[in-house]
Amino acid sequence: MNLNVKLPTPLEYFAQLVESDDEFPLLEAAASLAADVYPAMDTEQVRDQIDALAVRLRGRVATGADALQRLRALNQLFFEELRFGLNRNDFYNPDNSFVHQVLVTRQGVPISLGVLWLELAQGLGLKARGIGFPGHFLVSVQVPQGLIVIDPATGESLGREQLSEHLDGLAPTDEAGHTIHLDVDACLKPSTPREILARMLRNLREIYASQGDKVHLLGVLHRLVLLLPGVTDLRRERGLLHAELGELPAALADLEWCLQHGEHNAQLAERVAQLRAAGS
Repeated sequence: MNLNVKLPTPLEYFAQLVESDDEFPLLEAAASLAADVYPAMDTEQVRDQIDALAVRLRGRVATGADALQRLRALNQLFFEELRFGLNRNDFYNPDNSFVHQVLVTRQGVPISLGVLWLELAQGLGLKARGIGFPGHFLVSVQVPQGLIVIDPATGESLGREQLSEHLDGLAPTDEAGHTIHLDVDACLKPSTPREILARMLRNLREIYASQGDKVHLLGVLHRLVLLLPGVTDLRRERGLLHAELGELPAALADLEWCLQHGEHNAQLAERVAQLRAAGS
C-alpha cells in the first residue's frame, strides 16, 4: 500500500472547492479561508459541527411544520439559546471571519454568522439566501406570506423602513459629489455563494491591509484571484504586493497578465519595465 499520498496545499484545496458554481460548497470554502492562520483546522470538523446542530434542530421541529415554525425554531436555537452574535469588543479581529472560530466563540461578523445560519436554514428546507446588502450582510427566507429579511447578527426581522434608513445613512456620492439614492429592492438581490465568499475575502483584505500584514494579505489575494480569475484589479493588486515583497517573477507574471488582458495603463507598463530591469 502506498502511503505517500500527496495532499493538496491549502490553495490547491481552495481552488478545488471554488472551481464550479454547481453545488458550490459555501461552508467548506468559507472554513478553508482560515487555513493560512490555522493550518491544523479541519473543514470536515466544521461540517460535522454544523451537522450536529442541524440534527439537534430537526429534533425540535414537528413533522409537517410550516416555514414560519421552522424559522422560529432556528432563530430560537441560534440566537437565543446558543447566543450567536457580533463580536462588538473586537470587531476587526480576523477570527471573526473564520467560521471554525465563530462556532467556538459564537461571536463573529454579520457575514460569517450568516454563512452558519444559512447552512442550518437550508438544512431545514427553508428557502434561505444571503443578501450582499450595502454595509451589512443580511439573510432572507421566502415564506408563503412573503420575503422575510433578517439581520444575521441579531436575528431581528427588518422592514422596508429600517432598510431604507440604513441605505440613507450610507449616503454614497457620485464623482460630482451628488448623493446616490440606493433602491431597497435592488439591494435585496440574493447573492450567489461565490459572491458571498468574495465578500468574506474582501473583508479580510481590508483588515490585513489596515494591519500592514502583507503575508496574510497575499494569501487573501491568492484566493480572490482563484475565486474571480477574470478580475484585473485583483491581479494588479497581487502583482504590486509581490513586488513589495521582493518576489519579482511572481510580480511580473501578474502585471504582465494585466497588460495582456486589456489594462492599458502607462504607469503599470512603466512599473513592469522597472521590474524587468531589476530582474535582469
